[in-house]
Amino acid sequence: MTERHHRPVRVPSQAFEALIGADDPAAVSRVAHDTARALLQRARGEGDQAVVARLVAYADEHGIDEIAELWAGASSRSLPGALWRLYLLRQAVRANPAETSYLFRRGYEVDRSISSVVAGAATPTGPEEVVALADVILHGAFSGDFALALERAAAFCRVMSQGATSLAKDEEGPAPARARQSTRRAIRYLEMGDDLHASAGMWRLDTLD
Repeated sequence: MTERHHRPVRVPSQAFEALIGADDPAAVSRVAHDTARALLQRARGEGDQAVVARLVAYADEHGIDEIAELWAGASSRSLPGALWRLYLLRQAVRANPAETSYLFRRGYEVDRSISSVVAGAATPTGPEEVVALADVILHGAFSGDFALALERAAAFCRVMSQGATSLAKDEEGPAPARARQSTRRAIRYLEMGDDLHASAGMWRLDTLD
């Protein structure tokens, strides 16, 4: 496995070779967990910021589908599942930074917890600021306190959930279909936040695998 991960930024592409024709769910799960662990250990062990930058931008060059094929099927509260959610969150932010920043600001306005503080977004939070935050969170997962990166991502999701809920209330009368869509988005963000928060706790207890 060590030779396969000689260049950490290529882990997802190379790992797919082990999945071709793999019908055994246990084998697929093992590859997902092994690659997530090896990728994280290599990036954090080397401390090479150029490598970390390439890992953060991996989906931009190769597409989110490569990462999804490797990690999306893993348990939501596992190492590959947590990494997948960090990449997915960054991709969602970059796909529509204007809408994301709008929802975040709405969530910030109604947030009565410390979630907005934990997330650490610059204020006022515009499209550039929200994209920068997503990059910083994923960067921190590979080079900083991994649990803190997960907690910041979880807090971001909670603020986004509150923003989507607030929007759904406004849309309920004039646009019920959009209100339902916003409600579903709020639920998805809340679920992702709960999973990331739980994963952070497991990482601190050394039980996140």
